[in-house]
Amino acid sequence: AASRLRLSSLCFLLQILNILLFAVFARYSPESSPSHCPLQLDCSQRNQDSGFQQPRFWDVHVQVLLSFGLLVAFLGRYGPGSVAISILIIAFAIQWAVLVQGFFYSFLNGKISVGAQSMVSADFCTAAVLISTGAVLGRLNPVQMLLLALLEVTACTLNEYILLSLMGVRDSGRSLTVHTFGAYFGLMVSRVLYQPPKDKRKREEQQDVGHQTDVFAVVGTIYLWIFWPSFTSATTVLNNAENWAALNTYFSLVASTVATFILSPVLCEESTPRMVQIQDATLAGMAVMGMAGEMMVTPFGALIAGFLAGLISPLGFRFFTPVLHSRLKTQDTCGVHNIHGLPGILGALLGTLLTLLATADTYGDRLELMFPLIAQGSRTVTGQAFVQLSALPLTLLLAALGGCFTGFVLKTKVLRSPPDAQYLENTVLWEVKLGNC
Repeated sequence: AASRLRLSSLCFLLQILNILLFAVFARYSPESSPSHCPLQLDCSQRNQDSGFQQPRFWDVHVQVLLSFGLLVAFLGRYGPGSVAISILIIAFAIQWAVLVQGFFYSFLNGKISVGAQSMVSADFCTAAVLISTGAVLGRLNPVQMLLLALLEVTACTLNEYILLSLMGVRDSGRSLTVHTFGAYFGLMVSRVLYQPPKDKRKREEQQDVGHQTDVFAVVGTIYLWIFWPSFTSATTVLNNAENWAALNTYFSLVASTVATFILSPVLCEESTPRMVQIQDATLAGMAVMGMAGEMMVTPFGALIAGFLAGLISPLGFRFFTPVLHSRLKTQDTCGVHNIHGLPGILGALLGTLLTLLATADTYGDRLELMFPLIAQGSRTVTGQAFVQLSALPLTLLLAALGGCFTGFVLKTKVLRSPPDAQYLENTVLWEVKLGNC
């Protein structure tokens, strides 16, 4: 009862805070107004941008809500609870991300501008939070999850602002700012909050997966295939790179899926891969195309990148995850290190390599839109590649520092989690009739 009262009180306080901040600071941008067009704006361009943003906004939002919600429903006795907490995090994080990103990017004359692009960026930041929660799912109570979202949205926006605005890094599909940052932020929180399981057998029973889990994995994977190309291409340089990003993502996706069917039967006892493994390969193949998707990857390059990501994911689960648990004392419930972290790093390295090919001969008119500093002559190709590469250790550093700070905040006695035996039980939050299950 006390835990539920704390959750209710925190939700009330955070929602009132959001309402007050929106009332004081948030205003719709002139480009979003259907009836008013200032003289300094080109209304025809405004209409084009609005039509361009809206469809992909819906795709990205569906992707974040449905796909990520279904992907965390894999614990046998924690499915409804995990999905409900994901929806709660999405509902709060989108509001908070719009505000925090507005203060960083569009704060002018005491107001922040809100439009379709604001919501797309907020969805990206929310995706990073959901990735982080995958590392600590079943280890934190809902109050801690909300506070994690509050702190991570702020840290994620800071990292994004430094990389994309100050350094001029190209990361349209967010290999670094979503996948890599979210994965290692969550892993650091998990490391700080590590508790050795008191009853390993009971915990394994609580994590038992079965037919219902495979159904969730099927539906979640289908949504990934449908909507993730829009996720990757949502912030590309308008129509100039949208096709590249979508096609490269599809090529990477198909190659990573085939790679799973190659390795999983060899590394696992099952003769054929489970749907959860195919789902992991899907995520890995898409994460690797985050930075490089809009670049000159070429079809065969996207196939190679996806194939490597599809190999890395099962190898990570087989060999590195046990080391992560036993030696590094880091619990990773959903395996975000293998399906987001490592593919995100591979995507950043691939993006750095492709930046070295950013010349007027290879990119044509797109060079000025994608790498304006190179086109203007104020930065060399080598300099831009160095910036792309240096963004990787900087992201890892900010994710580690932010996750460490968040972990110590969540570790305070007043926010303590339920007993170890109740971590993965829906009864902590829900009244569930198990029946004959």
